[in-house]
Amino acid sequence: MKLTEENVLKQQELDKKQGVDKNVKSGRSAHTRPKSSADVKAEKEDTKTNVVKTKKRKTESVAEKEGASSEKSVKIQIPSTLRKQLVDDWDFVNQQDKLVKLPRSPTVDEILSKYLDYRSKKENTTSDSLAEILKGIRCYFDKALPVMLLYKKERKQFQDVVLDDMSPSNIYGAEHLLRLFVKLPELLAYVSIEEETLTRLQQKLTDFLKFLQKNQSTFFLSTYDSIKGVEGKGKGKDD
Repeated sequence: MKLTEENVLKQQELDKKQGVDKNVKSGRSAHTRPKSSADVKAEKEDTKTNVVKTKKRKTESVAEKEGASSEKSVKIQIPSTLRKQLVDDWDFVNQQDKLVKLPRSPTVDEILSKYLDYRSKKENTTSDSLAEILKGIRCYFDKALPVMLLYKKERKQFQDVVLDDMSPSNIYGAEHLLRLFVKLPELLAYVSIEEETLTRLQQKLTDFLKFLQKNQSTFFLSTYDSIKGVEGKGKGKDD
């Protein structure tokens, strides 16, 4: 606006009006009740309660997940005589510097076939589901052997004996197959299996272990050969 006496008066009136509006607004805020110490304490208690509830929900969620996985985990009960076989197996390799002479007879593949024949004769029928389970065991064995079923002292023998086109299940025998059953619960934990199927699988695996136990003297070696003697019969390589 132009600087005239009339405009100056109008400006003063506007300033007074704005001052009144500010006072009204500040007056409203002034009427807000200040928080008492009791209110502050109550708010702190509410916050603390919410934090506790959140943590509790998280803990319960984790517990439920862990419980579900443990409920669905495969439990394999290895017979006591086979557990002793595992101990002796470890002692031969790691304490006595001895190895299983390869190739073994019977091989893992032959043992699985013998078990299938045994069950077929006993039940007077061939079970497709059992054949699939045994096929799965063979596959797990071939994949797991070089990764987790060999002791450090056995690795050179594996490199000497198992060529690229060979399957470990056609070279190794019951000694290494039994080691697989120690690792199976860990391996199958990553597989999605229905509860009913899981129960049947556990029954089949337990029955297979009983079959190994029944034929323990036939399938397993009573003693191993010295590392030097076994490696000397490999590809003719010297240490």
